[in-house]
Amino acid sequence: MKEFALIFRVNGDAAASAADISPAEMQERMTSWSNWMGGIAARDRLSYSGHRLGIRESKAVAPGDVVTDGPYTEVKEFINGFMIVKAQSVDEAVEMAKSCPILFGGGKVEVRPLVASDDNN
Repeated sequence: MKEFALIFRVNGDAAASAADISPAEMQERMTSWSNWMGGIAARDRLSYSGHRLGIRESKAVAPGDVVTDGPYTEVKEFINGFMIVKAQSVDEAVEMAKSCPILFGGGKVEVRPLVASDDNN
């Protein structure tokens, strides 16, 4: 069994409009995420539930000791969160990602294999 990171990406417009949703809509979104992740966990495929990634108080560090505020919501796209799943193949991980609730709000899921420290590929 391999591990894959599911990286949740949203564009700046979708993130801005998410701030304007009602409490009932927020509860509906949270329920859909909980159900989706629960389904993965029920099949013993959830390795790490991950976290959402904050925007406030975020910094970007560049060469030369350059530190800037970021990420900015006006960027085209940013990472909103991640989780790690177990799958036999990338295709199986992609199948899990296809029902991710973020897809129904204009976001994307990037599926990336985790590479062991002794793997030179």
